[in-house]
Amino acid sequence: MTIVELLKDKTKKLKDKTQTISKWLLDGSFPVDELIAFAERCKDADKATCIESIEYATKLQPTLANDNVWAFVINTLLENAPRLKWESAKVIGNIAHLFPAKLKKTINILLINAEDNGTVVRWASAYALGEILKLKTKHNKNLIPAIEVLCNNEDNNGVKKKYVDAINKVKK
Repeated sequence: MTIVELLKDKTKKLKDKTQTISKWLLDGSFPVDELIAFAERCKDADKATCIESIEYATKLQPTLANDNVWAFVINTLLENAPRLKWESAKVIGNIAHLFPAKLKKTINILLINAEDNGTVVRWASAYALGEILKLKTKHNKNLIPAIEVLCNNEDNNGVKKKYVDAINKVKK
């Protein structure tokens, strides 16, 4: 079965499609660079499924990510579709430790998305920012106060908890 056939298959649930693509990434039968090239040509829904597959795979094997993955998810953070933003943020949370020299632009975009109207976008941004914060880079000097402001202004307890947990781990 090809990825096009898989994504068009109306008998499969989204979760099954994501897991199948993730398995292909993890076992090497579908290289991540090919998935990115494919996803760049897709409509938002299929592109988001591809990113979710990368998110799942990088949760299990972060080193699957390369510079192309990083650039791709940074660019999709800027898209209008909420699912693209939140799936990309989750990938960043999984792999930020592999790209410590490339965090500045990422942090700036995540801080914008952290004020999005969508709770899931804010939660995923909080997850990614929290993971970046835990890396204890030079960016923490500005990131900690920014996250404290976000946390104080956040109404959703799940999003707030992501920030509080990250801050507590850094301040230990």
